[in-house]
Amino acid sequence: MSTIEQVEKLKEKANVSYGEAKAALEVSSGDMLDAIIYLEKQGKIKAPESDGKFTTSPPKSEERQEKKEKYQDDGESFSTLMGKFFKWCGKIIAKGNVHMFEVRRNGENMMAIPLTVLVLLLIFAFWVVLPLIVVGLFFGCRYFFSGPDIMKTGVNKMMDAAADAAEDLKREMKESDN
Repeated sequence: MSTIEQVEKLKEKANVSYGEAKAALEVSSGDMLDAIIYLEKQGKIKAPESDGKFTTSPPKSEERQEKKEKYQDDGESFSTLMGKFFKWCGKIIAKGNVHMFEVRRNGENMMAIPLTVLVLLLIFAFWVVLPLIVVGLFFGCRYFFSGPDIMKTGVNKMMDAAADAAEDLKREMKESDN
């Protein structure tokens, strides 16, 4: 007795009608391979071109080259990509260690830490570091970035603008109290 799933599967694989698949499975007592052979003998499906033979002889050199080109991977291996990623991370960390984050008050340099340390502090202690930086602005601290690549950017102008805004806000608060 054949099941509906077997009939559907044979119908799909052999590209025959539902009735033909069911009849072939009933004749073959539910055996899928026998049902396919039965359908081949009936002429309902085409037999394999190799007459069902299997050979282990290697393919001809042209076929082998075509297969090699077809399955040749143009991408890079995972270990190569990971190596490149870690090399890139090393370069970024090295640049971060050369550039500094400086805290100045009244023109005097109070503290200087590598940019890498600042980034790590911002990642792992965000809720402590960021409020300290903001509060520092109101106590007259000014922040600067220094290093060979930083001087080319306008980031220090932006830091000065933030410090000036904090000073203006502080001045306005004092004037409103008077």
